[in-house]
Amino acid sequence: MQAVVVPEAGGEFELVEREIPDPGPGEVRIAVEACGICHSDAFVKDGTYPGISYPRVPGHEIAGRVDAVGERVDRLSVDDRVGAGWHGGHCFTCEPCRRGDFQQCENGEITGLTYDGGYAEYATVPAEAVASIPDGLDAVDAAPLLCAGVTTYNALRHTDARPGDLVAVQGIGGLGHLGVQYAHAAGFETVALSRSSDKESLALELGADHFVNTAEHDPAERLQELGGASVVLATAPASEAISSVVGGLGTDGSVVVVGVPGEPVEISAQQLVGARSGVEGWASGHARDSQDTLEFSALRDIAPEIETYPLTEVSEAYERMLANEARFRVVLKPGGD
Repeated sequence: MQAVVVPEAGGEFELVEREIPDPGPGEVRIAVEACGICHSDAFVKDGTYPGISYPRVPGHEIAGRVDAVGERVDRLSVDDRVGAGWHGGHCFTCEPCRRGDFQQCENGEITGLTYDGGYAEYATVPAEAVASIPDGLDAVDAAPLLCAGVTTYNALRHTDARPGDLVAVQGIGGLGHLGVQYAHAAGFETVALSRSSDKESLALELGADHFVNTAEHDPAERLQELGGASVVLATAPASEAISSVVGGLGTDGSVVVVGVPGEPVEISAQQLVGARSGVEGWASGHARDSQDTLEFSALRDIAPEIETYPLTEVSEAYERMLANEARFRVVLKPGGD
């Protein structure tokens, strides 16, 4: 098979020929039809995640079909449409796992980091990390939903917001353009917050009820004029932008951070105390969360905006993602054009 490897920390992508891997007893082998490129793949490329062994095949947004199953796998069958995301498996034995909180597994695997991922024609994945893909979703659309999709959908559904509540999405990019769609489909009064005036027409088309150009207007003031936000989903990894929306929360509101900035976020305790509000974080989800995301997306015709590339153009595709030039998610198609 063809696979793209990072040979060493900081190394360039290399397209290589490898033997097709055999699944272990508790694994499935996926014939990869699409694999999204995510900013978190920089952990592998740059060697900034502890304990990565090289060479490594990156990629944690895998969509395809089951090609082979391990001897202990009975939930999945050959030719099932499946995907695998960031959560690459769990131990079942640590305290969070014993409580059913697989997302917080103390020994969790990460697809494309702790084992080889989806920048290849085939990948082997633990069965518990596999989500089923509905027939109504193309593989190229399903792949980014296994990362950007589950992150935004899962974060929103775990808030206290209810249909009709004011929910804002800060940043209309790879995460935010999906967050707007999920917020609209959930019945929230949806506000899109962006510094880019050219995102307004897209945000309204995706379902936003309001658009606030944060380069021209104070987002906190505008949110308060609209009644105060129950939730602000912070998708753009910019510390100042996150800080600027805290004052826009209504009583018991929350800023939920899913786009992680490199710098600390400064928060006024007075704002939090006055509104009984808070700032919290959310990280993607496990395979069942991913499957819920895929099923809801198929039900409500929610899809990412994507650019597709073959494995041979992985470097160009990665650089477009890294430079924020892609609109909005970049997807590799092994064996495709």
